[in-house]
Amino acid sequence: MSKPMTDAGQAALLQEFAAELTMSPQELAASASAAQSDVRPAEQARTAPGNMDMIMRIPVSVRVVLGSATMPVSSLAKLGRGAVIPLDRRVGEPVDVVINGRVIARGEVVVMDEGSNRFGLKLTEVIGPSAADKAS
Repeated sequence: MSKPMTDAGQAALLQEFAAELTMSPQELAASASAAQSDVRPAEQARTAPGNMDMIMRIPVSVRVVLGSATMPVSSLAKLGRGAVIPLDRRVGEPVDVVINGRVIARGEVVVMDEGSNRFGLKLTEVIGPSAADKAS
């Protein structure tokens, strides 16, 4: 298990994620040329924190991978109600948290509220940017 991610590590992961969401060089050049005539450099500096706020509000799809299985199509065609597909993970093993196809954390499945049968995920490990590249 790795150590908890430091503030610097979290900032690096956030910057890497934000870089993936930014415009392409062509889009950036087009918007910069259009905006240059309207915005002065001092105003551009003031709007930078607002851009980060916009990035922080972007919804992302979080996927928790309980496990996987490989089977021939003939076995898949025979599946019916009540069939059980064995997965490659055991009960109690950590599950992967995947965002944009990259494993960013691992955790264990927990019962949130027994009355409503809701599940959640308790993070046990947050993977830094360089380790996330190796894990995916």
